[in-house]
Amino acid sequence: QVQLVESGGGLVQAGGSLRLSCAASGRTFSNYAMGWFRQAPGKEREFVAAISRSGIATYFADSVKGRFTVSRDNAKNTVALEMNSLKPDDTAVYYCAARWATSDYSSVYTGGVDFWGRGTLVTVSS
Repeated sequence: QVQLVESGGGLVQAGGSLRLSCAASGRTFSNYAMGWFRQAPGKEREFVAAISRSGIATYFADSVKGRFTVSRDNAKNTVALEMNSLKPDDTAVYYCAARWATSDYSSVYTGGVDFWGRGTLVTVSS
């Protein structure tokens, strides 16, 4: 029902910034809660950020609070993750995630994920 394609990954120096984008297919993007997860080599996938279907409510993992922001443009069917003050520990494959939302309180963090993107690699060098 929804296809997600990430872009914007690459190599960046520690302390730098990077913007990831996720493009979604379909005409019902505004009905999905969205978010981002990441998986570092040898580690399990972990939650990074979530945004409600309206874009008003956001939530972040403690490890990225104050450094990352998440936003969405429902007219363009996109969600973005702005990453600032990047650290080597941020190195991971970043995945876009979507969950069908029945209200603006639905979240990919507390409510689970219905659809995943294929991921984009972010490498932060020291």
